[in-house]
Amino acid sequence: MSMSTHASMEAHSDENAARAEDITTLIGREVYSSNGVFVGEIEDVRLDLDAEKVSGIALAALNEDLFANVARGARGVVVPYRWVRAVGDVVLVHDLIERPKDPEDEE
Repeated sequence: MSMSTHASMEAHSDENAARAEDITTLIGREVYSSNGVFVGEIEDVRLDLDAEKVSGIALAALNEDLFANVARGARGVVVPYRWVRAVGDVVLVHDLIERPKDPEDEE
């Protein structure tokens, strides 16, 4: 194996390790809608191994008001990663996650 091939393989391995470390830092972060509404907490990450990317975030400790009709009895939900708008100290997701309340429920 040539020196350049070996160096390339090491760089690729280091890059994968860094990505894996970045992904694991998502676990435990709180998730909010872009409107500032608490959605839940990241419990796990769904990966697309073929594409080598995150495809979803599994949320637990859900906001019961948002998921009352959707996740009854469920331990959590998986949100498509394409809904993620920003990742920092918290994760912001598109406000599509917020479900409009039925006006009859408020009477």
